[in-house]
Amino acid sequence: MFKPQILWAGNISLPYVYTKIERKKIVTLIVVVRDPVTRAISDYTQTLSKKPDIPTFESLTFKNRTTGLIDTSWSAIQIGIYAKHLENWLLYFPIGQILFVSGERLISDPAGELGRVQDFLGLKRIITDKHFYFNKTKGFPCLKKAEGSSKPHCLGKTKGRTHPDIDQEVVQRLRDFYRPFNMKFYQMTGQDFGWD
Repeated sequence: MFKPQILWAGNISLPYVYTKIERKKIVTLIVVVRDPVTRAISDYTQTLSKKPDIPTFESLTFKNRTTGLIDTSWSAIQIGIYAKHLENWLLYFPIGQILFVSGERLISDPAGELGRVQDFLGLKRIITDKHFYFNKTKGFPCLKKAEGSSKPHCLGKTKGRTHPDIDQEVVQRLRDFYRPFNMKFYQMTGQDFGWD
């Protein structure tokens, strides 16, 4: 009987992941991505909740705000340069073994996006719209009833936080910064995520 192996990669190194997988096995990777600007703000919000005395998002974003030079050494910015990361992943795994899931569509159409996952894995589609409801407080869809439970399941308390107000000029500069990387990522994946 096939037993799927689940490895949460997060921010761990690719050689580490690769050494944990035998080359002869078929490997399927599912990567959830979201708008890198929203992702950076969310990352900052998460850090801010733990360290309220950190500098502002705006000051961390730039090496030099006057010139508009983005600080790509800041992990909240660096992680959203998906094309760069994908280039590294493709040294180890063929693109056909990777499914890119839209974080935005997981919110707006969770059943549809999970349908893509089920199809990619060759599974019968059993998760449908009837399994979800939208939690207005969280701003995310939740499972109506998790299997083996009598109550609904929603994302934990660290998810769905209100983001701080960010200067719209900074947001636009970040959009401009990420645009060429996003275009390359769309081309590499064959999927337009609509971030702009």
